[in-house]
Amino acid sequence: MLDNVKRFDMKKPPTRQKLRFLMKIIAPLKTKPHKQVIHRVNMEGIKPPYLLLGNHNSYYDLMVLERALLPNRCNYIVAIDGFIGREGLLRSIGGICKRKFTNDMNILRHIKTVINNGDIMVIYPEARYSLCGTKSIIPESNAALAKFLKVPLVTLTTHGDHIISPFYNTRRVRKLKGLEATLQCIATKEEVEKLSPEELNERTQKALEYDDYAWLKEKGILVKDNDRAIGLEKVLYQCPHCLTEYEMMSGGTFIKCNHCGKVWNVNEHLELVAEDGDTEFSHIPDWYEWERSNVKKEIEEGKYSFSTPVRIDALPNAKKFIDLGMGELTHDMNGFKLKGFDNGEPFELNWPTKDNYSVHIEYEYLFKYGDCVDLNTLNDTFYIYPKCDKFSVTKMSLACEELYKYLNKK
Repeated sequence: MLDNVKRFDMKKPPTRQKLRFLMKIIAPLKTKPHKQVIHRVNMEGIKPPYLLLGNHNSYYDLMVLERALLPNRCNYIVAIDGFIGREGLLRSIGGICKRKFTNDMNILRHIKTVINNGDIMVIYPEARYSLCGTKSIIPESNAALAKFLKVPLVTLTTHGDHIISPFYNTRRVRKLKGLEATLQCIATKEEVEKLSPEELNERTQKALEYDDYAWLKEKGILVKDNDRAIGLEKVLYQCPHCLTEYEMMSGGTFIKCNHCGKVWNVNEHLELVAEDGDTEFSHIPDWYEWERSNVKKEIEEGKYSFSTPVRIDALPNAKKFIDLGMGELTHDMNGFKLKGFDNGEPFELNWPTKDNYSVHIEYEYLFKYGDCVDLNTLNDTFYIYPKCDKFSVTKMSLACEELYKYLNKK
């Protein structure tokens, strides 16, 4: 399919970071309003090249990263949609293109090139923004990568980046102060060579553990934003009172179930408080994990299945999206299946459960077509927009993760 379309050149070597003087100006300016404090742990004597793994909450993460690493050069992996219309700029500031959740061997060569250049290789292993300010799945393969590179392993964990620009409402950027980040060497070069992949992975998982809502409460920071609940139904799609899915809505400082009418207010600590009756979950991530447990139960009972008409946009290169019209998406115990047409010819693509430990989703992508699922092959990226009345891409994301774990456990 898309036979006459030129693909993005994934083999082109990474560019050593240019325009460094701009980052020296922009990064401090962007972080200054939030009075971001960067803690450095075990970084004495640690110089490039090294591998850095970071948690991922918002675009603001990049500003924190650049400030933390100044004056050193770095390269980082960016999804292909980040290159649209600005490939030259993204490459010049260190961007390396990758299609999400694919096993592209070109990336390994590019990473090795960055290390050979004496620079810092940055990877966001969650491969997407956190949906509710807590850690997403981090592949164990990063520990093996560190051993392959034979360089120090460093982590950058931010706290508060999700709060100032939550993924469920990226239109808002809150003016909070007191944000934090920790740049930490979790294994020196000698330790990387000595420790087992399991031990390195354990250190990585621990260092990248975070909960922005718990952090906010601990620091006593208040969020006085009068629209702090808007978009929350994107993540909290199931009512814990009546158990109905896809009937949640939000406005101002409240989230409500349209089916049973129950309302929860979001206070300045970003805690949930029911207007009437019990507050099932005051902590937003607890509600999210409860939804996960319900999806897990569906999977264990063999009941999970979802199918919908969809609009399909393809992104074979960084020039523009190609409208492939309408099709059908199915997600069930076997994985994802996409059916559609390219120039009148039918096609079918499959992403088996065993090959996808997670999936990328977007809320109100580009503020044009609504929520979508992003599925990738080595050559193409597809943005898939459900066109049914009731659905949740969050549920599909949870189901993808739980299906993968269920299959491996089984």
